[in-house]
Amino acid sequence: MRTLAVFWGVAAIVSAQAPDGEKLFKQQCAACHNGAENNRAPAPEVMKQRSPQAIMDSFLGVMRVQGAKLSGPERRAIAEYVTGKTISGDPTGAAFGRCSASPAFTMSASDPLWNGWGPDITNTHSITTKQAGLTADQVPKLKLKWAFGFPDATITWAQPSLAGGRVFVGSHNGSVYSLDAKSGCIHWVFSAKGGVRTAMSIGAREGGGHAVYFGDTNANAYALDASTGKQLWIRKIDEHPLARVTGSPVLHQGRLYVPLASYEEAQGANPDYECCTFRGSVSALDAKTGAVLWKTYVIPIEPKPRGKSSKGQTLWGPAGSAIWSAVTVDAKRGVVYAATGNTYSGEAQPSSDAVIAFEMETGKIRWINSVTPKDVFLSGCRGGSTNPNCPEANGPDYDFGNAPILTKLPDGRDAIVIGNKSGVGYAMDVEKKGEIIWQYRAGDGGALGGIEWGSAVDAENAYFPVSDISRPKPGGLHAVRLATGERAWYAPPPPLKCAPGRGCNAAQSAAITVIPGAVFSGSVDGGLRAYSTKDGSIIWEFDTNRDFETVNKVPGKGASMLGPGPVIGGGMMFVNSGYGAFGGRPGNVLLAFGVD
Repeated sequence: MRTLAVFWGVAAIVSAQAPDGEKLFKQQCAACHNGAENNRAPAPEVMKQRSPQAIMDSFLGVMRVQGAKLSGPERRAIAEYVTGKTISGDPTGAAFGRCSASPAFTMSASDPLWNGWGPDITNTHSITTKQAGLTADQVPKLKLKWAFGFPDATITWAQPSLAGGRVFVGSHNGSVYSLDAKSGCIHWVFSAKGGVRTAMSIGAREGGGHAVYFGDTNANAYALDASTGKQLWIRKIDEHPLARVTGSPVLHQGRLYVPLASYEEAQGANPDYECCTFRGSVSALDAKTGAVLWKTYVIPIEPKPRGKSSKGQTLWGPAGSAIWSAVTVDAKRGVVYAATGNTYSGEAQPSSDAVIAFEMETGKIRWINSVTPKDVFLSGCRGGSTNPNCPEANGPDYDFGNAPILTKLPDGRDAIVIGNKSGVGYAMDVEKKGEIIWQYRAGDGGALGGIEWGSAVDAENAYFPVSDISRPKPGGLHAVRLATGERAWYAPPPPLKCAPGRGCNAAQSAAITVIPGAVFSGSVDGGLRAYSTKDGSIIWEFDTNRDFETVNKVPGKGASMLGPGPVIGGGMMFVNSGYGAFGGRPGNVLLAFGVD
């Protein structure tokens, strides 16, 4: 009876809080969609002729910046108001597949754990055999156990987290789920105020219980009760209208470290936009209350007017140095490391395309190592663009999308290992302000190229997957000796799993994961593969390019894998499939694998 009461109580709350589509349209959309002459945005009477799904799709496509500021139910409400038609199905995807019982969440030291981007604060993206519950010999026996469908989604961009026998995962439309790891049934669902692409950090709460921490594309950080999904606090990290949290927050000793990125690099391609004013930052929050303990902008100078464009718009700068990935905690030295992207406007900044060390206590920057000087870049500025926002010399776009990996080299030195969109992987000495120990070229690099979302290490090697999605020869996986930076082996791209055409590509843009004896890598072609750490030979593969029957009855489709990596623990592997952006094909499923 208690379980039923909780279920109906949640249903009643969702119903009572159903968003008002008319009010939201007036607040969020009417300023542009007002039918005024010479207004390029379609008028309400034009949009009324469209299907509600077309309006929903626009929030994930041409209106993705605006859509990022709305929750899934809010997008639904606007689409239904504008068209006068109803969309079937629950926007949270939780009408079916609820668990029959949801006991209080607990964690123990013996439980399988993949916490945050990690699986821990050093972000190695590797795990021991004991924690994995899976050996290399068992990998060929992996089979699909269940699939979960994300509603109103074309991208599966949030890496799952595993703790206490539950999988915590966010979604494109802002729904956040607590799922049973063995069956995929839903313990609870929460609707955030924007899309959620970060992994979750889980930790004990002061006074008892546990909390789940994450960020959204509206620049909010959250804490939820891990047992119920009830919101404990929400904190707006930055007031810039295009700010968003893409890198996973990291929890350590009562503090939550939150990196910040933005949509402004893409918005600058609009010649009517006053470019640019965003600055990347790291904030330390009190995990109990969400209070900001410190916030450090990586560009210390506030943007100032620097002239007028040929369109008469004010040009601003300096701006940029977004932090796209998770920060990494070095408890021994009392610092957190973050990796940044390029400058957007104004003079190139020393904090761009860099690894930066922040003091954990104060947020003071201890050191910066930038690997690409003079990288001022905006989207849409290649090939002789006439956009007045474009820099005089558009940079190579050599962001760091990788999270810094803190590891120990065979000679005992602590180092940061990290891949860059230039196609180069680095080892940096943390005792010498990030001085480069070795560097290794894995790919050609460029826009959407090089090493995109995540490398990994074990005791002997660093592993660098190559995107190069727009280059003649995309893909490939490199194993590099930690001791010397020399190649141990190279695995070329295997035959494609998808039918040739748009979005069918061998690029390995997604983050990778290592267990002793095996490296797991998803590809834009929709193939998920395990490679032997000995020689790079493929020991297992699975084709995700198909429809899936899901536990929550949301139609599921697998496709390209471009962002998050596989999460492994307790003999199970969890991975998202589908990425309808940046050269990939859309999909919306979380897949769970295990051995019989």
